[in-house]
Amino acid sequence: MTATLIWILVVLVAIGLYLSWTAGRLDRLHARIDAARAALDAQLLRRASVAQELATAGVLDPAASIVLYEAAHAARQAEEEQREVAESELSQALRAVFADSPQVEGLRAAPGGEEAARELAEAVRRVPMARRFHNDAVGAARRLREHRKVRWFRLAGHAPFPLAFEMDDEPPAALVERVA
Repeated sequence: MTATLIWILVVLVAIGLYLSWTAGRLDRLHARIDAARAALDAQLLRRASVAQELATAGVLDPAASIVLYEAAHAARQAEEEQREVAESELSQALRAVFADSPQVEGLRAAPGGEEAARELAEAVRRVPMARRFHNDAVGAARRLREHRKVRWFRLAGHAPFPLAFEMDDEPPAALVERVA
């Protein structure tokens, strides 16, 4: 009788340890999502700031400056619900402004243009990486949260279900091809 109780107690402790380990893993994934989202937000803000600074520098033609400034301003001011759309529109504006090599060459020829082009190219290259890290962390947390044990024992607590950040983040080819 006592041997049976001891084995039941051992099994219950093992199950408790496993559930505790799973809850800790889920908590670490949520922390990773928060860190990746902060990095993504920083990269998106950097890209919008560089684009806005470039638009007001007077090195682009007036029409390109207006398009780029409005898209960058909208991306910086967008509410969370509209952020993905605004960032996608900034990506489209960057591709439209820097669609051809002569526009990029004109930027590089302007005083301080080489450094501005390099800074913008770095910013637009880092956004897809930051978004990929964020979405990978979200995917890992979603897969773990779909397990029955996590749902049945409510191991996620009151944490919101993680959402991926979906946007058009393709960089302008003419801008990044020469820097690469």
